[in-house]
Amino acid sequence: MKLSAHYTRTSIYITLTVLLAGAIIYYFAINYIAQQQLDQGLQQQLIEAEEYVRSSNQDPQQYDLDRDHAVFTRTNEQKLQKRFFDTTYFNPKAQRKEAGRAVEDLVKLKHTNYKVVITISRAGQKYLIEVITIITLVLLAGLLLVLFIINKYMLNGLWKPFQLTLKEIKQFNIADVDQFKGKPSKVTEFAELNEAIREMSLRVTYDYLNLKQFTENASHEMMTPLAVVTTKLDTLIQDETLSAGQLEQITDIYGSINKSTRLNQSLLLLAKLENKLITDNESINLKTVLSEKMLQFQELMQTKYLSFEHNLQPKQLLASKYLVDILLNNLFSNAIRHNNTGGVVIIELHGEQLSIKNTGANYSLNEQLIFERFQKGKESQGTGLGLTLVKNICQHYGYGIHYEYDSGWHTFILKF
Repeated sequence: MKLSAHYTRTSIYITLTVLLAGAIIYYFAINYIAQQQLDQGLQQQLIEAEEYVRSSNQDPQQYDLDRDHAVFTRTNEQKLQKRFFDTTYFNPKAQRKEAGRAVEDLVKLKHTNYKVVITISRAGQKYLIEVITIITLVLLAGLLLVLFIINKYMLNGLWKPFQLTLKEIKQFNIADVDQFKGKPSKVTEFAELNEAIREMSLRVTYDYLNLKQFTENASHEMMTPLAVVTTKLDTLIQDETLSAGQLEQITDIYGSINKSTRLNQSLLLLAKLENKLITDNESINLKTVLSEKMLQFQELMQTKYLSFEHNLQPKQLLASKYLVDILLNNLFSNAIRHNNTGGVVIIELHGEQLSIKNTGANYSLNEQLIFERFQKGKESQGTGLGLTLVKNICQHYGYGIHYEYDSGWHTFILKF
């Protein structure tokens, strides 16, 4: 969930909680104030009732004035606690019962005590409270709606500099000097973020270029003596006076030099892949490439009496032909070198999946380690970078790759 969505949700929750609590307090406060006003009116009516009793020389009678209703009852009680209470009021004009408020007290006429109960209607007050409540709820809903619209649409503009910065970071290429610029922003935090990222990108690019130059120089310096040694060996191996033992030693030296050369090239290729420096993509017919690759490895297959089985369907890829060639070379050579004599290599291409299956050792390999650098078997003569290159090429194009083992069959599966 985006930060703006988190902010919107949190602000709405907090606002809703505060407004609901405020509405409840507001409702009870209005109700209390209205009740106090009714009680003050009842108190005034009670004073008028007492004056009515004192001014009358006969027993006071029940009377109705406007919406006030007074009932006098003779009582022998000498003391009565005055109280205000909610009750029911009968409206003689509308001929219906309504919510009411009443006061009860004791009045005296000479030596006779009367209990008087004065009741007034609360209908107007109740209606007023209902109107205020409805207005409050409407204002609450309107405020929440406005808050949601502001947070969702208007405040999103504040995040545009951040989104542009994030876009530039995703498109950042370490090989480009001073590529990151950052969108100017009036928000101090975004401006500081852009400046920090710009300085960091410059440092990273500078360090990368220095490292790249060092690696290229080191690689060149390594290749030069290797080429000289190879040339000397080519001359030396033509000497007819060499013994069989000397010839075997020269052959071992050749193997070591070739391995060093392959290792050097593989490490350079890994560096280029990790920094996304290979972008020469083109449309490739994978079925055709696989067919050609089987012909290339046919001679190597015959040395171990291996056979190919294949089921290929057309599949187009948009990728570097150079990288696809390296990927397939490593998978083919891996399936051949680690195969049993007289074994089988099965290649299947259909839909969005390529699988290369071969017979081999009767145990499963560790899938967590086989794709790591310099992980290889004790009898392997490779550099230990073949499957690492395969994994990095797959990651470069977003392909999936995993290993499976089933009853002596080892399978590598690519999903495009």
